[in-house]
Amino acid sequence: CESFIGNSHLMRQQRTCTGEKPFECLICGKGFNQNSSLVNHQRIHTGEKPFECPVCGKSFSQNSNLRNPLNVRTICGKSFSEYYSLVKHQRTHTGKKPFECAICGKSFSHNSSLVIHQRTHTGEKPFECPDCGKSFSQSSQLVIHQRTHTGEKSYECPDCGKSFSTRSKLINHVLIHTGGKPFKSPECRQCFRKHSTLITQKKIHMRPTVMSVKKS
Repeated sequence: CESFIGNSHLMRQQRTCTGEKPFECLICGKGFNQNSSLVNHQRIHTGEKPFECPVCGKSFSQNSNLRNPLNVRTICGKSFSEYYSLVKHQRTHTGKKPFECAICGKSFSHNSSLVIHQRTHTGEKPFECPDCGKSFSQSSQLVIHQRTHTGEKSYECPDCGKSFSTRSKLINHVLIHTGGKPFKSPECRQCFRKHSTLITQKKIHMRPTVMSVKKS
């Protein structure tokens, strides 16, 4: 056998070598070489499940089962190879937002979203365009910007074939074909095709009404 520094490790190893199982279940008589193994086994008889998943609320008899993502059922049925990825995904269903901005108090479900948000306070723009030097707070913004240099238009209209550099521009264009006006003013109930037009309309409603007073 190998040599061990701790006495407890040595005793466990000796039981493995000799086959000794001094910890016996009082209910079924099964023996174990470690007390912790006996405790886990006894939960089969008692039905005790002390380890509860903070994501879905499901309980397990052993902590190792809790850490196995295969044992946690998601609401949408999506599966993950890593437990951390599952936890992040489940927040889309639970609405949990544990990451709070220390400056304004706004909360986010993912730490990466908090990091991006904090740049609105700090003004940090770490993503720089190699062509013109313009900087952006998000890598996705840089990708969209670079299309102004390359002329790339990846989003094509299925109706007329016209192409656009961003998905949002394509969606706005498709509304021309469908006649859709998804942006409704809560003040006058008028609908608009563009969100920018709705914003302009809101500003009109926010203007103070000037009352003309007639001279008596």
